Amino acid sequence: MDEQVEQDDRSRFEAVYRRTYEQILGYAVRRCASPEDAADIVAETYVIAWRRMAELPPGEAGRLWLYGVARRVLANHRRGERRRATRHAELTAETEHLYAAAPAHRGEHDGVREAMDLLSDDDRELLALSVWEELDPGEIAEVLGCSRNAARIRLHRARKRFARALERTRPSARFEARPLIEESR
Repeated sequence: MDEQVEQDDRSRFEAVYRRTYEQILGYAVRRCASPEDAADIVAETYVIAWRRMAELPPGEAGRLWLYGVARRVLANHRRGERRRATRHAELTAETEHLYAAAPAHRGEHDGVREAMDLLSDDDRELLALSVWEELDPGEIAEVLGCSRNAARIRLHRARKRFARALERTRPSARFEARPLIEESR
């Protein structure tokens, strides 16, 4: 008995989907900023329709019911977008406030930024973990999933490559890489 009801629901859903998909998609496309967002709205609309098959009216009323569902899904999507945009603006302002370089030192930082851009992603990540996150080689090894010794060697090599890159961006400066083995403090 349950199998028959499930099959009937599936057949009914497929018929409703085929009959209304283009109309609901058009509704979403005309109201969304991107085709991807529209596709998400349509997908969520039909997920809700599937879950609430018992409430889906037959015929033309079903199409109108789907428009109502799509309208509410779109409203939720827009609220989420506004929340994300607001939070992004707050985080951007907070980050700029906390990490903005003083104008007098901006040239110095530009050279570092240029040198970092010359490095591989792996080298940049190693240096960032060491300098920005203040992780020691053992902690870096844990993050990278390698041995402490491998992390120390990789970090040493990354520092040497950074020093060479910095010399290229600021030829008048001369930098020495930190030694592979640091003395205990």
